[in-house]
Amino acid sequence: MNVAKSVRFWDTVDAKKSPSRQMTAEEDKSNVTELALALVNRAITAAIKAVEEAENPIKNIKWITHGEFTAERGRRQIEEFVLTWEYQDCWVHYTDFIKREDLIHSFRYIYSVRWSLPTAQRPMLQVSASAHFSIKINKNKPPDAPIDVSYVFEGQSLVHR
Repeated sequence: MNVAKSVRFWDTVDAKKSPSRQMTAEEDKSNVTELALALVNRAITAAIKAVEEAENPIKNIKWITHGEFTAERGRRQIEEFVLTWEYQDCWVHYTDFIKREDLIHSFRYIYSVRWSLPTAQRPMLQVSASAHFSIKINKNKPPDAPIDVSYVFEGQSLVHR
C-alpha cells in the first residue's frame, strides 16, 4: 500500500552567514533557543489547525459512574456510544450482554456489538462486523468514579479506551 505524505518547511536557512565565522558560545545558545521556540510554535500551530480541520473528530459520551452501573445501563451506554459513530444508514446493529467475570479486584462485563447488512431479499446476514466491549468495575473505587470502558474490533488487536 503506497501512502504519500507531504511535508512543508516554512523557514529557509540563512546562507549569508559565513561558515568560517566563529560564534561565541552565548550567540550559539541564543540562536538554538530561538530556532527551537520557532519549531515548537509551528508544530503547535499545525497541530491545532489539523484538529480544527478534521472532518471526523473523535466523539465521546458522558459515561456513568461505578455507583450508577448495572449490566443493562452498561448495554444502553454502549448503544449510545456506538450511535455517535459514522457509518452508512443501511447497516443495522444490536448490542448483547455476553457475561460477567468476577476477577480479584474487579468485575468485568463483556458485551458484543454486531453490525449486519440485511435486505428485504436476504434478511439473514451475509456481511457482518463486530466489536467487543469490556466494562471494568473496580471493587475498591468510590461510587462516583467513572467506569473503565475498552473495546476491540473483530480481527484487530488494538484496544480502544
